[in-house]
Amino acid sequence: MPYDINVYISKVVERYSDMIYRTAYHALCDKHYAEDITQEVFLKLMRALPDFESDEHEKAWLIRVTLNMCATYNRKQYSHPETDIDEARAGYEEKFEEHPVLSAVMRLPEKYRTAVYLYYIEGYRIAEISKMTGQNQNTIGSILKRARERLKNILKEEFDYEEK
Repeated sequence: MPYDINVYISKVVERYSDMIYRTAYHALCDKHYAEDITQEVFLKLMRALPDFESDEHEKAWLIRVTLNMCATYNRKQYSHPETDIDEARAGYEEKFEEHPVLSAVMRLPEKYRTAVYLYYIEGYRIAEISKMTGQNQNTIGSILKRARERLKNILKEEFDYEEK
């Protein structure tokens, strides 16, 4: 049995580690913490060994665990004033200066960034994001709408564009 678990975990790590890392990196804006979260997600999987209905169910579970761990980390960061999360965020944003849209996404509040990331980068539908985040589908739709509006304003500012 341990061999089967090791094979299973190895396959899951190979299949999903990049996605989990990207999700954590996007949420935390720090590569070191994203690496830590990625490892923690796989440790949690090893401990829980849930019975998944499908590959999509497995992927959604991994993303949900990743987002929960990132939220816990962010709560800890904001509750400890000696930790400067804005510094880490600034370093993350510098990497995307040549990509104005990604840079604009990083300036959004976390709830908007997460919805935009899952919808546009990971390709999830609103109903799937709703299940992952535990929020109503209408709420996710509203968050995406507001995020697009904010992105539009940020990009207008960035490019000094005025509508006529």
